[in-house]
Amino acid sequence: MTDDRGRDRGGLLHRVSAWAMRHAGLAVFLWLLVLVGVTVGSTLAGNAYRDENSLPGTDSQRVIDVFREHQPGGETDSVQIVLHDEDGLTQPVTKSQIAGMLAEVGKLPRVAAVADPFTAKGSLSTDGSTAYATVDLDVAAVDMPLADVRTIIDKAQGIAKDGLEVEVGGDLARSAADSAGGAAEGAGVLAALVILVFLFGSLLAASLPLLTAVFAVGSTLGLLVLASHVFTIPSYTAPVMMLVGLGVGIDYALLIFSRYRSELLKGADRPKAGRIALDTAGRSVLFAGCTVVIALLGLLALGLGSLQGLALGVTVTVLMTMLAAVTLLPALLTLFGKRIERSVRKHAAKSRRQPGDGWRRLATRVQRGPWVPLVLGTLALVALCLPALDMRLGFADAGTDDPAKTSRKAYDLLAQGFGPGFNGPLIIVSEGDQAAAEALGRKLAADPGIAAVTPPQLMADGKVTTVMAFPKSAPQDEATSDLVHRLREVTLPQLAAETSATYLVGGTTAAADDFAGAVSKRLPIFVLVVVGLSALLLMTVFRSILIPLKAAVLNLLSIGASLGVITLVFQQGWFGAQQGPIEAFVPVMIFAIVFGLSMDYEVFLISRIHEEWRRTGDAREAVREGLANTGSVITAAAAIMIVVFGAFLLSPDRMLKQFGLGLAVAVLLDALLIRCVIVPAVLRLMGTRAWWLPRWLDRILPTIALEREEPVEEQPNKAELVGSEVRR
Repeated sequence: MTDDRGRDRGGLLHRVSAWAMRHAGLAVFLWLLVLVGVTVGSTLAGNAYRDENSLPGTDSQRVIDVFREHQPGGETDSVQIVLHDEDGLTQPVTKSQIAGMLAEVGKLPRVAAVADPFTAKGSLSTDGSTAYATVDLDVAAVDMPLADVRTIIDKAQGIAKDGLEVEVGGDLARSAADSAGGAAEGAGVLAALVILVFLFGSLLAASLPLLTAVFAVGSTLGLLVLASHVFTIPSYTAPVMMLVGLGVGIDYALLIFSRYRSELLKGADRPKAGRIALDTAGRSVLFAGCTVVIALLGLLALGLGSLQGLALGVTVTVLMTMLAAVTLLPALLTLFGKRIERSVRKHAAKSRRQPGDGWRRLATRVQRGPWVPLVLGTLALVALCLPALDMRLGFADAGTDDPAKTSRKAYDLLAQGFGPGFNGPLIIVSEGDQAAAEALGRKLAADPGIAAVTPPQLMADGKVTTVMAFPKSAPQDEATSDLVHRLREVTLPQLAAETSATYLVGGTTAAADDFAGAVSKRLPIFVLVVVGLSALLLMTVFRSILIPLKAAVLNLLSIGASLGVITLVFQQGWFGAQQGPIEAFVPVMIFAIVFGLSMDYEVFLISRIHEEWRRTGDAREAVREGLANTGSVITAAAAIMIVVFGAFLLSPDRMLKQFGLGLAVAVLLDALLIRCVIVPAVLRLMGTRAWWLPRWLDRILPTIALEREEPVEEQPNKAELVGSEVRR
């Protein structure tokens, strides 16, 4: 819409981006001020990340609640010093060295007590070669500085020599030994820069999308640290946020910049090219970002505390990348416009081929015989989905750590000396009399899946008794999960009927099963919310019923395929990966993020096809031109996301590796197989029916325009007549 002077009044997007272009220097300064301000503020305030893994209503959570209620002094944590010597640990010289070391550890800050491995019951293996000393702390894990944990590790390992091996285990030891990170993010950013340079032929042009993403992610990281003092934000939010933020931020800026470059090559001046880019690609970015936000906020429907904090952090990241794409990028385009225009035209002059020719040929081939690529592509996706049917969820423990980490070495030594189940004991709580607790001990000892049982321990207030049962299988083995189910569903209910007591099974393995169960129960609601709202948005924008249905089905296939690949690699151990269960919350996070990102490419491609359809009324031509104008950009954007996500395979963290692989595979399949092959084939078969919408629904739905509305006399809508016929 224009005023009486011919100026485009536009909407909020136009006004915001136009302000950024008119006051480019001020806009960049404000972004720089925000980045510096939140960075300084977050550094001074420090983070208050807290891993909230509560599962209300589950047995494992009730066990935790019982301990909190009946254990005086509140929650504290501990680490284990594991000792091993093939010649035995009971030699006088070795015992003296160990005693001296433990005495020094006992004097360290935050250490409440250190158990003697030679007198504490069950702390010395039967062959005398392995022992462990429990170091009790006077604070909970969240309050224990990792620097103090590292001091314990250094002090303990100071006596490791002459055949004596000393390692430190426990969750705190795992955290203290983790890499500070940064290599994965750096590798991804560097690879993205290389791709952008090849795409644009200019370092300056390539740097703008990258700079926009870095400003957005850097600002969000500081905001996240500050928000952790108000909201429950898990500790793993920051790396996941950077993983998503870098990929999405670079892509959003790239799509706007690509349209800007395209308009320059068509002859538009710089201001007009900027307006057109923001009125088209800018609107698509905002809409696509909204679909990502909807998918992430759908995690709230699961009602799981840790996922809610993670969803909040990543949602803020996506919002910041959207804001940077429509404010910071236009300002940078204004500041560096002349140099960018020269490099764009120079690079275009060197190119001998017409832009998009290869994609037009691909679309033409697909449209000539659409059934073959459609069937083959769909079968490939379904085949990759099948392994996900056997996915087993769990929580990573030290058994999946890097073999070089002290926590992994401690885990292996304990498994070797005391049995594989020693690292993941089941905690059974008995709420009843002493006879019921003793009956529990006898029942557990007779179970074929249990290697050892501790004597019943009465808690300080005398109301609750606990028993620790050590499975014969490792914590992440399927047999251990089967044992938990058998105890809960058969063994303990029968015993409860005899003793009238209440028995609860807890521990890490039980918690993983409870988490998987909670996710499974709430997953239908989650999928319905995410898919339903996203499909409704697509229906509103593209005025079609079949387009949203197609998008939902294909997005679900790409997600299933990515989960299948994760299962093959991390659960089945393909390519030499450490075998184990999939992190319990990885599938739902991948579903939310991938569904949103898949909608990004759907919007970018279909909006351009829709634009051509409105202009020409020719369904086949619209598909060819839409793919020709977006194919290279989608491919480049996908390549950037793939290298950014794939770089996280370099991370030592198993969870981040799973995230990185899953997201990279999903984007690869979505951008190349689905958007560039299957979607053109489907649209060819649908023809004009792809844009069908019942008249009554057309009247009800609001109008959201992603394309610029040109005056009728300049660009008549040739699809209007065809569209009216389709709606009949």
